[in-house]
Amino acid sequence: MTDSSIKNIVIVGGGTAGWMAAAAFAKVLGGRYAIQLIESDEIGIVGVGEATVPHLKLFNNLLGIDEAEFVRRTQGSFKLGIQFDDWGRIGSRYFHSFGAIGHDLGLLPFHQYWLKARRQGKAAADIGAYSLNAVAAAQGKFMVSASDVAPTSPLANIAYAYHFDAGLYARFLREYAERLGVRRLEGRIVDVALHPDSGFVEAVTLASGVRVAGDLFVDCSGFRGLLIEQALRTGYDDFSRWLPCDRAVAVACEKVGPPTPYTHSIARGAGWQWRIPLQHRTGNGYVYSSAHISDDEAAATLLSNLDGRPLGEPRLLRFTAGMRRKFWNRNVVALGLASGFMEPLESTSIYLVQSGIAKFLNLFPWGDFDPVLTERYNEQSIFEYERIRDFLILHYHATERSDTPFWDACRRMSIPPQLAQTIRLFRDSGRFFRQGEEMFALVSWVQVMLGQGIVPESYHPLVDQVAQSDMEGYLASVGKVIANCVQAMPSHAAFIERCCAAVPVPA
Repeated sequence: MTDSSIKNIVIVGGGTAGWMAAAAFAKVLGGRYAIQLIESDEIGIVGVGEATVPHLKLFNNLLGIDEAEFVRRTQGSFKLGIQFDDWGRIGSRYFHSFGAIGHDLGLLPFHQYWLKARRQGKAAADIGAYSLNAVAAAQGKFMVSASDVAPTSPLANIAYAYHFDAGLYARFLREYAERLGVRRLEGRIVDVALHPDSGFVEAVTLASGVRVAGDLFVDCSGFRGLLIEQALRTGYDDFSRWLPCDRAVAVACEKVGPPTPYTHSIARGAGWQWRIPLQHRTGNGYVYSSAHISDDEAAATLLSNLDGRPLGEPRLLRFTAGMRRKFWNRNVVALGLASGFMEPLESTSIYLVQSGIAKFLNLFPWGDFDPVLTERYNEQSIFEYERIRDFLILHYHATERSDTPFWDACRRMSIPPQLAQTIRLFRDSGRFFRQGEEMFALVSWVQVMLGQGIVPESYHPLVDQVAQSDMEGYLASVGKVIANCVQAMPSHAAFIERCCAAVPVPA
């Protein structure tokens, strides 16, 4: 075979997922395929995913997007991690930071030496004191990596992500994709035609009567799963027995003070509240279990815990945490909410869109859609979802809270065997082993397990091969370097003002 028999790619649905797919396909496939995106102004987008993880920088770099322009156009700010309040117990606080904690010594990660020192009463500082991101976030500092410092300096490799307006990001990507030849079709889909023998999607029909045929379809239709579920009946694996929150209320409020360089997650009686600072406003939401609180009570709780005046009425979202049993079924690939839903606790929604696009481009098919490609895509996607699921479950299950029925149920629930083994291994001696190419690495798991109150009973025995005085000097030097680096950083607000301030939004 010398040429692909795929000629026409049809993306069903816009929003962040649809326009990310359109932009990436247009860039990578280089105009060899006709790409059409169908969206309807009648159908709103969810648009609550305003916090990201550092991987998004790679996606924007792939597209050749200038970072400063992107931040300005999306009213964005920067994110060094997530602050968690009241999760392990009421009054507790910890920071899940991006990037390194200290630096490894020999074969062992930094936290192993910290564990020994803590057991000896030699290290009074929290683990976050050895993270540039955590210390900088607490002081409201931010900068991008500096090129004029030593490569070994923490300032030479700062890990960060973004907060932004998801609707503005979709608009930004739409302009980008259309410049590269993507054609947008306005309309609501009323019919899906399947091939009588293969069961492949042949075409969709719009309310206007226009029929849009394609060889490959990308379902970005949101929770409805218009193609992947309504047409192909793929099936859905429900995670709600481990992730009990099934609703959210979201509302923006007026900006009050400079934006913090982190996302704020505050545990509430029946779930948790997010706070995401943008340049022009603050995004807020309460993710909760409808079995433990009513919609009206949740909205009232959210509105009574805002920093500024609300900029509208709270919007209600209903969802079921889980994933499709197949992410690629016949000639349909599902992305975004059409593929599944992981609540926004660790800002993974946009990452999963990006990851799905990358995997699909790596496995891009000829027209025969060889099953070996779809099977590998689905295997990798299921693995990724399940490991992210387990990381989210950790936040709920590893808690001392029993003050409300919701938290008591989370504390007592059974958890997946692999997660239980991960916790046992860490509790024994602080060890963690990353599974394949799972999204969250050692530093993330270590910070959250420690933050949620999982205290290792010991440490790795090889730590004792380092002399006590050397170990104490090592910890002290790391803490000093981090403190000095943060002192040299500008404030988050000053950095934005200097490099990427957006045009103010009219009242």
